[in-house]
Amino acid sequence: MQSAYIVGAKRSIVSPINGPLSSLQIHELAAPIINNVIEASGIKSDEVDELIVSNALGAGGNPSRLIALASNLPERVGGLTIDRQCVGGLDAIILGIKLVQAGSANVVVAGGVESFSNRPIRLAQEYDKILVPYDTPEFTPDSDQEIHMAEAAFKVAEKFGLTQKDQDAFAINSHANALNSKTYLTNEIVKIGPENISFDPYTRSLSFKLCERAPKLFGSITHANTAISADAASFVVICKNVPEGRKALELVSGATIGANPKLPGIAPIDAIEKTLKCSGLKKTNINHVEIMEAYASQAMACLLGSGLENIKTNPKGGALARGHPIGASGAILVTRLFSDLSPGELGMAAVAAAGGIGSSAIFRCLG
Repeated sequence: MQSAYIVGAKRSIVSPINGPLSSLQIHELAAPIINNVIEASGIKSDEVDELIVSNALGAGGNPSRLIALASNLPERVGGLTIDRQCVGGLDAIILGIKLVQAGSANVVVAGGVESFSNRPIRLAQEYDKILVPYDTPEFTPDSDQEIHMAEAAFKVAEKFGLTQKDQDAFAINSHANALNSKTYLTNEIVKIGPENISFDPYTRSLSFKLCERAPKLFGSITHANTAISADAASFVVICKNVPEGRKALELVSGATIGANPKLPGIAPIDAIEKTLKCSGLKKTNINHVEIMEAYASQAMACLLGSGLENIKTNPKGGALARGHPIGASGAILVTRLFSDLSPGELGMAAVAAAGGIGSSAIFRCLG
C-alpha cells in the first residue's frame, strides 16, 4: 500500500440559498476551486488521475464529468460522482485517499459541491398516475421510519436533555467564533461569483433576543439553531508524495456507519467510536474537532455522546454560522482542519446524514 497525503484544500464562500453564488451552476462553482487548489498544491493539472465529487441534489448525469470538463483537468479524467447526502464530501475525500493508497492513482482531487439555489425540480410518477413534485427523496423503505429532519433533531434534543436555550447558546457561539475569524478564513477561500467576496455572508451577530424571534420548525428546533440551505464548493488534492516544503494531512482512520434512521443526527457517535478504535487513539489525543452543525441539537448530542465535549470544536465557527451546502459540507470540515492544524496535531471531522448515516475521520498534520 502506497502513502497518500492531502497537500492542499480550498473552498468557496458558503453562500445562503439565493445569495451571492446563486447565479452559478455547480460546474461554475466547482471548477475555479479545483483549478485554484491544484495550483496552490504545487502540482500540475495534467498530473491528476481522478476527480471524485460529492453532490446530493444534482439528480444524476454524473456531475463530476461535467465539472472535470469545465476545469483545467486533462480530458482523460473521467470523474466519479457520489451521493451520500451530508456525509458525501467527507466520504469523497476518504475514497480518494483509498484510491491513492491502493496504487490505482497517484493524484486525486476530491470534495463536493452543492447549489440549493439551482437544484433541479423533481417529479415522481407511479405507473398510470399523474406526476407529483417532491423536494426530498425517500431515505427508508418504511414510511413509519421516514421522519422530517427537524422533527428528528427535536427527538435528539429530547433524548439528550437539550433545551432551546442550550441550542440557541451553541448557535450564538458558532456565529461569534465565525465573526471573530473572518480575516483568518480568507486563507482557505477562493473568491468566485459576481460579488467576488472572501467571507461567508450569512455569519452575523446572533443574540438570545434574535433567537427568541426565530420561527419554530419543530419543538425547540428553530431557524436560529438550524443551518440554512446554501451554495458552495470545497476540494482537496491527494498525492502519493508531499511536494517539498508543503503542509500535508494524512488519514489515520476513517469510518462510515449506518444507524437508526429515526435518529440520523447521532449516527456519527458510532462512526467516531469505530474511528477511534481502529486508530488506537484515545479521545484525549484529538486536538481539534470539526463537526457538522446541521442542527445545534445534533452537533451537541454527537459531542456529548462521543465524550468529545471538552475538545476544541469548530473554533472558527460551523455550519450554523455559514450554511449547509449538503454535498460540500463534509469537504469544508476537512478544509478547516487543513487550515487550522499544526504539525503533529490530530484533527477529527464528523458528519451525520439523512437515512441514519454517520461518517468520521481522523487526520494527522505533517510539517
